[in-house]
Amino acid sequence: MRFRILILVISALISFSSIALADELTTEIQKTYDSIKTFKADFTQTLTNAASKEQDIRSGKITFKQPSLLRWESIKPEPELLIVGESTVWDYFPEDELALKYRTQQLFNSKTMIKFISGQAKLEEDFVVENQGEDNGLIKLKLLPLEPETGMVLAFAWIDPEKKMMRKVLVVDFYGNGNEVFMDNIEIDPEVDDAQFQFTPPQGVNVEDNTQNQ
Repeated sequence: MRFRILILVISALISFSSIALADELTTEIQKTYDSIKTFKADFTQTLTNAASKEQDIRSGKITFKQPSLLRWESIKPEPELLIVGESTVWDYFPEDELALKYRTQQLFNSKTMIKFISGQAKLEEDFVVENQGEDNGLIKLKLLPLEPETGMVLAFAWIDPEKKMMRKVLVVDFYGNGNEVFMDNIEIDPEVDDAQFQFTPPQGVNVEDNTQNQ
């Protein structure tokens, strides 16, 4: 009986220790993203279907500029351009000649992968964070949302211990599907023109305007 109590006490101490370490780290991460003016990175995105186990792997380039401008350009296996501007989001599919238009606020009202990449996800405010230790040179954090949504019930973030930036993020939805993004060749504070976050649909492209949707 005493042994079992001792085990429970040790487990609790380990748990509290991991949370304390996580709190310190999340503060440093937020400071990093608050201080960065721009960054560029290559990305690999893996979408996993929980039912079929099939994976859709995409790759391309990300460009970010404070406070929340983002250019997410998928190159392989097919082109897709996501532009997050000050007030408007465009998702452009060249091969389908289709452009989807949203209000930026629609995107940031939900806990999306975009919020993680741009540093808009407030780890200290929105999640219970558990430091799970070192994983292939990165620090792995388990993130339990305080207010789970269908699109995210659990997440993991892998942090560069030197740069205090996210190198990989995995978001798991209600159905168990996974959305994982790994970033490489991160360049901090390069010169970035605002024109990269502007988009005008080419002539002949079908525009689906969702800006009036709640």
